[in-house]
Amino acid sequence: MQRYHPFLVVLHWLIALMILVALAAGGVVLANMPPDSPDKVKGLGGHMVFGMAIGVLLILRLVTRTRSTHPPHATTGTPLLDRLGRWTHWGFYVLIAGMVATGLASALGAGLFPIVYGGTAETLPPELSDLRQRAAHGVIASLLVALIALHVVAAVYHQFILKDGLLRRMWFGRRSA
Repeated sequence: MQRYHPFLVVLHWLIALMILVALAAGGVVLANMPPDSPDKVKGLGGHMVFGMAIGVLLILRLVTRTRSTHPPHATTGTPLLDRLGRWTHWGFYVLIAGMVATGLASALGAGLFPIVYGGTAETLPPELSDLRQRAAHGVIASLLVALIALHVVAAVYHQFILKDGLLRRMWFGRRSA
């Protein structure tokens, strides 16, 4: 059995954890805070840093993925499911890049950088969701949550139904047996 490059394994789990935190912070915590809350400015600052870090790590992961050897695609025995698996993985790159891009566009469109990082006396715009790019950010977040759910279901299917040891490929250990 082959495993992914250890650096890809680290990036996979780190990005996964960061995305879950960012989705929870943005979709649950920040979305329910009033715009005049000082905590919202601090929260947005952390959310924006997290988003930019995810973007950098995504690029690093894509470069490492294309330059390292990796196991062949996992198979289910069903060509349609196998294609769906490949599309899902590329879909992650597209959606995560879209989240970073729309988050950056939202921050620029709302003038958040001087407010959040410049310490100016300005307050947040009354409603960020009025921005088209912020609405796109929310739609992509929902699509990303759905793709994560599909990814988890597929991993469980491989691990417990097919019993093909798929999860070991994206974990630490010797790269080939």
